[in-house]
Amino acid sequence: MKLAIIHTTPATLVPLKELAAEILPGCDVINFVDDSILPQLAETGGDLTRVEERLVGYARFAQQAGAEVILSACSSVGEIVPAMRQAVSIPVIRIDEAMAEKAVRSGATIGVAATLATTLNPTLRLLRQKAEEAGLKVEFKPVLVSAAYQKLMAGDKDGHDDLLVEALEALTGEVDGVVLAQASMARVLPRLPETERGKFFTSPRTAMEQVRKASQA
Repeated sequence: MKLAIIHTTPATLVPLKELAAEILPGCDVINFVDDSILPQLAETGGDLTRVEERLVGYARFAQQAGAEVILSACSSVGEIVPAMRQAVSIPVIRIDEAMAEKAVRSGATIGVAATLATTLNPTLRLLRQKAEEAGLKVEFKPVLVSAAYQKLMAGDKDGHDDLLVEALEALTGEVDGVVLAQASMARVLPRLPETERGKFFTSPRTAMEQVRKASQA
């Protein structure tokens, strides 16, 4: 099976490749990385129209390269996935969709943590949509830890983890569950108290399970 992963940051390259090797043994992974997208979204207030054509183009390239499934690895651009699906004849998986479906069933109050402002609003819209589809009334408590992402991009992974863990520990006591809005945030889970880890919802593993299902369909 050949999987194409479209990234907007190099931070997701290794974790998703390792996860693909675990969940899809023998899978051939093609990576497309465009690290200009997130800075552009930050400058334009999250205007997806400025980057949609580019991402749809990557989806077409992925199909031309022989991919059987595409994983869109960035939550900030998840709302472009429908346009990508229209452009190709292979499945396109939105990295945070399966996570959102699970998270809204975890309780009446859900924390939503992000380190990128451009990710927070799309994630909240997705969660509200999934709650509505499930007929559930859920209150969402957003938390933005932008300094953590800045440290990660500067190569300070420990600094990123320290700031994020501190914010998450403060949030867990106030909510029934916590959504980690970006795939890059899943790395901090082992540093959280084992008794609290069940409260957290991350996108990489649930998304890769969706990829596996799509490849078997």
